[in-house]
Amino acid sequence: MGKEEIRIDEIRAALSPHGIFLRGVVHFDGDGPEISGGRARTVVLLGNIGGSIWEPFSEWRQENENVADPLDMWSVEVIRPVAEAMGGTAWFPSEKPWQPFQQWAMRAEGLRASPLGVLIHPDYGLWHGYRGAIGFKEHIEFPASTPRPHPCDHCPDKPCLTTCPANAVANDHFHVPACRTYLAGEGDGTCMQGGCIARNACPVGASYRYPEEQLRFHMTALSR
Repeated sequence: MGKEEIRIDEIRAALSPHGIFLRGVVHFDGDGPEISGGRARTVVLLGNIGGSIWEPFSEWRQENENVADPLDMWSVEVIRPVAEAMGGTAWFPSEKPWQPFQQWAMRAEGLRASPLGVLIHPDYGLWHGYRGAIGFKEHIEFPASTPRPHPCDHCPDKPCLTTCPANAVANDHFHVPACRTYLAGEGDGTCMQGGCIARNACPVGASYRYPEEQLRFHMTALSR
């Protein structure tokens, strides 16, 4: 087992108890994001699959009440020490310098956006996310993802386009202001209690659907 394989396995082992998975790797040839001493040649993407993070995060939250953006703070507290121990640089969707997480995910896992704006995975559907990334100056070998069909191209009914009560979903965009206006007062509370109706209607990866408490947490954050 080479040094790079050991490092990948160490990252997996350190983050697995927190429900964070290694979601893929992006390689660069001189055009990677800036890190100390140059530019990253490898970026390791980290995130949740289904509700994998919810129990560890909920336990942490019980001891860290009344903090702003708790999920972002938890992600930083969990991932940054691992990055530092591995000699890497950590980035987060919630922190500057802003990094192109969606572009990295599309390169690493071959994903494309759904009509809701969320990247849809062939297995996990809309029930996954990216909590951070670690950049390394070395090239770390990692198996390339196998190209797979975009799930939306083979969904005949496309229920996500017709079930949104706020009419915020279209083929080419997700109208965030319309969604937030609906959640703020026009709706009957169904989305707030059970999660986005359009997202729940997607048949892809339904078994990975977030727990109800996690759905409410995300909807509350979206409605602000």
